[in-house]
Amino acid sequence: MSTDPLVVFTPSGKRGHFPAGTPILTAARQLGVDLDSVCGGRGICSKCQITPSYGEFSKHGVTVEEDALSEWNKVEQRYKDKRGLIDGRRLGCQATVQGDVVIDVPPESQVHKQVVRKRAEARDIVMNPSTKLFYVEVEQPDMHEPSGDLERLVRAIEADWGISNIHADLHILQSLQPTLRKGEWKVTAAIHLGDAENAPRIMHLWPGYYEGTMYGLAVDLGSTTIAAHLCDLITGEVVASSGIMNPQIRFGEDLMSRVSYGMMNAGGADEMTRAVREGMNALFTQIAAEAQIDKGLIVDAVFVCNPVMHHLFLGIDPFELGQAPFALATSDAMRLRADDLDLNIHPSARVYLLPCIAGHVGADAAAVALSEAPDKSDDLVLVVDVGTNAEILLGNRDKVLACSSPTGPAFEGAQITSGQRAAPGAIERVEIDPTTKEPRFRVIGVDLWSDEDGFADATAVTGITGICGSGIIEAIAEMRLAGLLDPSGLIGSAAQTGTTRCIADGRTHSYVLHDGTETGGPLITVTNPDIRAIQMAKAALYSGARLLMDKFGVDRVDRVVLAGAFGAHISPKHAMVLGMIPDAPFEKVTSAGNAAGTGARIALLNIEARSEIEATVRQIHKIETAIEPRFQEHFVNASAIPNSADPFPILNSLVSLPEVSFNSGGENEGGGGRRRRRRA
Repeated sequence: MSTDPLVVFTPSGKRGHFPAGTPILTAARQLGVDLDSVCGGRGICSKCQITPSYGEFSKHGVTVEEDALSEWNKVEQRYKDKRGLIDGRRLGCQATVQGDVVIDVPPESQVHKQVVRKRAEARDIVMNPSTKLFYVEVEQPDMHEPSGDLERLVRAIEADWGISNIHADLHILQSLQPTLRKGEWKVTAAIHLGDAENAPRIMHLWPGYYEGTMYGLAVDLGSTTIAAHLCDLITGEVVASSGIMNPQIRFGEDLMSRVSYGMMNAGGADEMTRAVREGMNALFTQIAAEAQIDKGLIVDAVFVCNPVMHHLFLGIDPFELGQAPFALATSDAMRLRADDLDLNIHPSARVYLLPCIAGHVGADAAAVALSEAPDKSDDLVLVVDVGTNAEILLGNRDKVLACSSPTGPAFEGAQITSGQRAAPGAIERVEIDPTTKEPRFRVIGVDLWSDEDGFADATAVTGITGICGSGIIEAIAEMRLAGLLDPSGLIGSAAQTGTTRCIADGRTHSYVLHDGTETGGPLITVTNPDIRAIQMAKAALYSGARLLMDKFGVDRVDRVVLAGAFGAHISPKHAMVLGMIPDAPFEKVTSAGNAAGTGARIALLNIEARSEIEATVRQIHKIETAIEPRFQEHFVNASAIPNSADPFPILNSLVSLPEVSFNSGGENEGGGGRRRRRRA
């Protein structure tokens, strides 16, 4: 048995015997304990703070005396005087082992700090970014031992940090010598630690000890919008988030329209590639300005997108995705440089694209799988990422199935008469009194309902400008609950419904949600073409989910997770009334927010998550809706509100859906203008 002192680390529980005089930082490294250090043990960075514990620890079988560590030294005192050090803490690089000791590593001294997401069901993100900071002291040039400055820098990094085979780009060489001399041969290097395809690489150099940070981008490239989160690669904090409309919309609102544009126009695919990259750079400039940072400090980026966006972003013609068998150029993860994609961030910035699952189930679905982890769920969970192209996952620990459904842009306010994107002034919540048929609503940016005092003043700045995706969902569902709309999606006349808000509109009728024409505002209505657009979108969504349930051999799911920026704002009740999702208790329908963006953020902040999702994707079984006969059958049934064939017993036990049927003659069929009601 060793007679050397025993060192026990908490909370890891790792322990080992070390000779007297061994620095705590050295002991931690040898045991693989999570103790941070950037300066390499020189007492400069203070990231290796530890708290020694004294007394008897029966759990560890050790008694720690007051002299278990070396005495407080000048380096620690200098740091405490300059920046402050919590009483009782020591610097792990300065305190040495003198006797048996128990050492606690506080959270802020751990390399893999946890960034806890706010949602209760969310996973924590363990910090392990691909690019980290390393402080080194470089030997000065010697005429008797000639070598280049880069070679001596690389040697110093390898000696201090054990990183070998380090490369450097030309821009590093161009700034290397003045940086070394300005720092008096002491520099801080940002190093990308490499991966399966790339050697470690020096990304950036600062003279002396750099106390700042670096940044990364987690980007969700959607068909309609591009959203980006700017993250601090040291703390994991999201320092800014922003989004723009995808400039490719001008080539077609849905994916197949863009594929067709590329087919029909020479150079069309290249044109769309330029557009999305220019839009991306505009977004990066915008988000850097909001955060007040230099874009040159953005050294890493992770992208998630559907397969068509994936190909167009990479400059690959998506022609093959427009026809069976919907072959991808590659489904593997991609590891590139920012300048490969004309991205205007750090010149050596690394870019990682998550793997695609199959022809029309892309990296965004993989990101959702990483975020929501259906493969780790004990119960059967349906995850629906609602967007222009919906990605759907169904699974548990046994297996995970995936498919995509072309819902189109209606859920995002496009193809809707008074529709608009979610912005201040857009109607986002709707309620309709089933007796009076009068509506009340809320708009984005205002907390009051339209029938509450002060609403007019509160909306004076934003105005009431239109209706966004969540608003149109609630409006149509409320119209169905109030008996203004029959199961086929037809709006009744004023005589049939008993309200003058139902107005003639060509051969059909529309419902007036808000009339602002007297003050120069818009007339906001819900029209029958609006309802048809939502019916087609929700039928595609439901049919994809129902098809996966068929393949799984089930008629019910345990819970439903709505993902996507739009999914975060959908009311479970209204989604169920429309028949967007399978029947389930309302409390079992939850929102995951922008799960694809969260998955991108996880992959950005933890490189181990990248290999994890690459392995997971290989286990997911893809169902191709385009060649499944039952998809069309489910689609026809799901066009009704909520459904013409599938029962919704849970929904019917919670709400009463009026049994109405409107015809073009102004009378209810068999009802002489009166509605027949029942509690289903």
